[in-house]
Amino acid sequence: MQDYPGLRRRGLLVAASGIGALALVGCGGSDGDTGASGSGGGNDGKPKRGGRLRAAFAGGGASETLDPHLANLFADVARAKALFDKLADYGDDLSALPRLASGWEPNAGLDRWKVTLRKADFHDGRPVTAEDVLFSYRRIADPEKAFRAKASLEPIDLKASRAVDERTVEFVLKRPTAEFPNVLAAFGAYIVPDGSSAADFDKKPVGSGPFRFVSFAPGRSAVFRRNDDHWDGAPHLDEVEFVVANEESARVNALLGGQVEYAHELNPTTARAHEGKGQIEIVRLRNSAMQAFAMKTDRAPFDDKRVREAFFLIADRQELVDGALSGAGVVGNDLFGKGYEYYADGLPQREQDLARARALLKKAGAEKLKVTLDTSAVAAGFTEAASIFRDQAAGAGVTVDVRMGSKDSYWADILDSGTLCCYRSGAMPIESHISQRLLTDSTTNATKWHHKDFDALYHQAQSTKDEKERAAVFGRMQRRLYAEGGFLVWGFADWIIGTAKSVRGVERKAPANTLDWARFDKVWLA
Repeated sequence: MQDYPGLRRRGLLVAASGIGALALVGCGGSDGDTGASGSGGGNDGKPKRGGRLRAAFAGGGASETLDPHLANLFADVARAKALFDKLADYGDDLSALPRLASGWEPNAGLDRWKVTLRKADFHDGRPVTAEDVLFSYRRIADPEKAFRAKASLEPIDLKASRAVDERTVEFVLKRPTAEFPNVLAAFGAYIVPDGSSAADFDKKPVGSGPFRFVSFAPGRSAVFRRNDDHWDGAPHLDEVEFVVANEESARVNALLGGQVEYAHELNPTTARAHEGKGQIEIVRLRNSAMQAFAMKTDRAPFDDKRVREAFFLIADRQELVDGALSGAGVVGNDLFGKGYEYYADGLPQREQDLARARALLKKAGAEKLKVTLDTSAVAAGFTEAASIFRDQAAGAGVTVDVRMGSKDSYWADILDSGTLCCYRSGAMPIESHISQRLLTDSTTNATKWHHKDFDALYHQAQSTKDEKERAAVFGRMQRRLYAEGGFLVWGFADWIIGTAKSVRGVERKAPANTLDWARFDKVWLA
């Protein structure tokens, strides 16, 4: 059994029994001194101030924006967290840690939460206020927009919620929500100044984050400068530059050639070739990226759950992990969040069964099935996984046509088009994964899983005060997804980052999407 130390998420929940007590916790995140990378794997020396760090990420092409509410790719999020703050963010164990919020307090019924803001300023000197928070959340919830965090903020009645004073927000909820801090930490729920518009973000974005805007060329680079007045302390670096390099080879060569000091998302083969050789540092964030094929359940052939089950049984997960990830990961079991709180680890590990898959396809009238599998070099292992699965499917009489997509537009293209695609996700709590990807109104519902009774179970889980009872509801939901869902989750990959030997303070224990991942305000150059 694979152990996942530190990945059991514990929400910062108080007053579940009806006793109100303010949850005051120090601002989360590392100080750059613990578990962080440095020359030879250590972290020798005190943080040094100054210099520009150049970080290479795969990007989104000419359509990129600095609007934090549209952040979707890892490059978008890394830029957003440099310029903006959220009320809370996920710690290494996926608990909700206070950021712009200094604490939160529910009422006895868990349907009203008071959130206290710490003293913080936007880059133009204006204080961050309760009205800014409400404006930001109402902007995200705009029914005419498709902002990433919209589904996560759904529990909040934003019309009834109010500013108690300049630094206190009372959130009125549509139903009791036991783990409301996770809503505050939701992917994409950044706080922007009251009155901000899309045009503002494209010209000169103003946030409260650790870096200030300098310049932005979509699809090419973004330069940000240290915010000396940041509430969590000024960054060590003078500047950080985000460089777009969609090809993994380009990111590696830029790192080896000294054009960048940080290369995001290297493949396992690259890591093995350079690990311990002394030229660059390899940082492995263990088992932090879900690897999957997404089947669209609202269209043929995957609108038939027998076909979906057949595809679950076609996959040889160990072969996919060994071949597509070069063994740098563990097998999945068609569910998100292995090792996280509420994960249904009691379900039997699914194994390849081609005979059973053939029988299911025959019952579904889908013998000699032909499907197109969309993939792209946009993510490590995607093209390899597609080729391996194509060969596995042939054993069940299924013809898989692998179609290569654009690295610049892949994630937008696969959201609504096609029937089967390569998919992945960084870390988040299981209930956040459900809210953002599996509810009828989720804006990133790539499997088109639309079931009102499933939505109702999610709302029931949210409203259940007792932790064991809440876990039981999440268990029911996962058993259904395991039986007939649209995600064929075949593995969980190590997240691999390369850095120059001069880079210090890169956290080694922070899964992708958590607070300390790509956190350049705590990095310095030795």
